[in-house]
Amino acid sequence: MPAFAQRQDILLNDDWNFRFSHQVQKNTAVRVDLPHTWNAQDALSGKPDYKRGIGNYEKKLFIRSEWQGKRLFLRFEGVNSVANLFINNLHVGEHRGGYGAFIFEITGKVEYGKENSILVRVNNGEQLDVMPLVGDFNFYGGIYRDVHLLITDKICISPLDYASPGVRLIQDSVSHKYARIEALIEVSNGSNKAQEIELRICVRNGKKAVTERKERFSLSGNSDTQQRLVCEIVNPRLWNGRQAPFLYQAEVTLVRDGHVIDKVTQPLGLRFYRIDPNLGFFLNGKHLPLRGVCRHQDRSEIGNALHLRHHEEDAAMMAEMGVNAVRLAHYPQATCFYDLMDQYGMIVWAEIPFVGPGGYMDKGFVNLPAFRNNGKEQLKELIRQHYNHPSICVWGLFNELTQAGDDPTEYVKELNKVAKQEDRTRLTTAASNRPATEPMNFITDVIAWNRYDGWYGGTPSDMGKWLDETHKKYPELRIAVSEYGAGASIYHQQDSLKKPEPTGWWHPENWQTYYHAENWKTIAARPYLWGSFVWNMFDFGAAHRTEGDRPGINDKGLVTFDRKIRKDAFYFYKANWNKEEPVLYLAGRRHTTRHRRTQTIVAFTNQPEAELFVNGQSYGKAKPDGYAVLEWQNVALQEGENEIQVVSKNKKLTLSDSFRCRLESLY
Repeated sequence: MPAFAQRQDILLNDDWNFRFSHQVQKNTAVRVDLPHTWNAQDALSGKPDYKRGIGNYEKKLFIRSEWQGKRLFLRFEGVNSVANLFINNLHVGEHRGGYGAFIFEITGKVEYGKENSILVRVNNGEQLDVMPLVGDFNFYGGIYRDVHLLITDKICISPLDYASPGVRLIQDSVSHKYARIEALIEVSNGSNKAQEIELRICVRNGKKAVTERKERFSLSGNSDTQQRLVCEIVNPRLWNGRQAPFLYQAEVTLVRDGHVIDKVTQPLGLRFYRIDPNLGFFLNGKHLPLRGVCRHQDRSEIGNALHLRHHEEDAAMMAEMGVNAVRLAHYPQATCFYDLMDQYGMIVWAEIPFVGPGGYMDKGFVNLPAFRNNGKEQLKELIRQHYNHPSICVWGLFNELTQAGDDPTEYVKELNKVAKQEDRTRLTTAASNRPATEPMNFITDVIAWNRYDGWYGGTPSDMGKWLDETHKKYPELRIAVSEYGAGASIYHQQDSLKKPEPTGWWHPENWQTYYHAENWKTIAARPYLWGSFVWNMFDFGAAHRTEGDRPGINDKGLVTFDRKIRKDAFYFYKANWNKEEPVLYLAGRRHTTRHRRTQTIVAFTNQPEAELFVNGQSYGKAKPDGYAVLEWQNVALQEGENEIQVVSKNKKLTLSDSFRCRLESLY
């Protein structure tokens, strides 16, 4: 490496040896590549006692002689949930928390010009001092995100500040005419000598420099310092959500003796926003109704060990449906996914894994000093690591907590204080399922509720009544719907519209479609809601669940766990939310064997009208209602095979959709 070379980032995902801690015999290790989880099979087969314990990951790493005089770091993007790192059998450090990145400096712990051993002992067992304690999702064990070897000069932009980029871009003041950015840069000197350093920041629009600042300073030996540079931009180009998610690049460099020795580039999306208790969310001065979904990070067969292509597929499906807001539940997710949200222009709710019992599970909060400290540390990690993502607008502090037993109210106040100390520019929020009168609902800046009216009880109309009563009683509260959803199996079809038992084995798809159509009508009619978030965008793993078409799956997703099938409700939202792409979709296409001669045929479209044909015979044209729904009643099927087709035509475009079904007598 040349004397003034910039940092290197080497991916260490290949060729690890894995074994469980109880496998003490020789030759029990198996070769794995990262990302990896040991629960991809047992947890996803609906085995509630899936393996939760210690797994060992070992790797040989050759440390080149020319790296002497440099600094070496190992950065882990995500290990669930407690990780202990050993280099050459010497303990380097421990990280407690399964969803944030962490980093250790290994400069003084390696041998140069030799193979060095890396051992990571990973424990996903229950820990009373590590969030989360409970959750309606799987706690997959393993090194399930990327691992990096980072090589820098002795003087560098420090990666040791909670594994953050070391650069915090504070949007001190932003408007259509002016933006002021305060950049806080962590600089570290790992040498014994004092150094004269020049620090530069350049905000670029592509290759064009928009604004630049630089400053010289002296850095004493073996010391860390925080430097502050202020940039100003006149008539800035704003990051404007899905409409125009423009990103500047903020390039921060360290220069010594005229040579660049380190550089970090971060996204800079300039925006301003507010939430009004009566009018909802505003981005850059304009009202923006947030049409959101929630997302878990796992999928079938691979659990949470996702690659970039999986994250890209998820983001693309959200964009296709017309989503403009995402709640990333119930934990920090991969950095690359926040990058995708920046690029797509989606408003993000990012949260820590402070998850409550959800009714039938064990406690989500224990009043232990170690637990309280762990939650604060995970919150600091979340904010510092992802501070520069313009998509993130709210920090989530908890989900479905209860005051029973150890009351977490005072602790939530402490978390809220930490969030405000870490980030003065963003709002805090939480997802409640408790009565509006409870004190925890009044701590965060804004609040949201998980509502399942029409699934776990009541009817879809109950949501509107509850929301209106709450808004009337507490007009100062800025409220949203953080979860609403219903289970659905693509294999469960029925002629009639009948509400199923939510914990039963029968989850017909048409009830989910009806549920979402009725709940969306309620939400869309209430502008005081600052947002709504469908639970869930995708089916996800929950080993303890015994319902739907198989155990181990929460099937409330609008897309199947393997991402192969978009359920009917997906297309309902696409017709309502996606105004860029023509949509015409026939619901009930998987209901291929029917028993009632007279049927109601339903389609979704964002076009002015469509015509229905059954076995070539027209049943007339229909116009969609205010929620993109077309309906033809009293449609007669013939015994045996039937072809259902819907067609929409205008001067510029012809759309059609069809499916075949069979009418069979029950007798």
